[in-house]
Amino acid sequence: MLTELGSVIYPTSDLEKDRSLWSVASGAMPYFDTPFYVGFRVGDQEVGLDPNASSEGVTQPVAYWLTADLHAAREELIAAGARPVGEVADVGQGILLARVADATGNLIGLMQRSDPEGS
Repeated sequence: MLTELGSVIYPTSDLEKDRSLWSVASGAMPYFDTPFYVGFRVGDQEVGLDPNASSEGVTQPVAYWLTADLHAAREELIAAGARPVGEVADVGQGILLARVADATGNLIGLMQRSDPEGS
């Protein structure tokens, strides 16, 4: 169901400062840089900054796991006891995101890309 870690997205209240910090930490400039999301490639992983996460109640980083069928994976996790957190979101460029929470309240992110290689 979940194939590999796709991205870790950090909520940010100061996009400019955190963009600078992650540029130093990753040793690279962002490959995706908009007012609503900033993404960095760190090795084979993506690290993202989301300035809107806090308005959705997200206060900690969320690991997003890749899956070929996000809707089915989400329903399987809910059937196994996860609590849905928000709705499935189409964030553009063929990417769907969703979150569920485990019994402790830890967020589990799900990501489906139309291009499985993410390029």
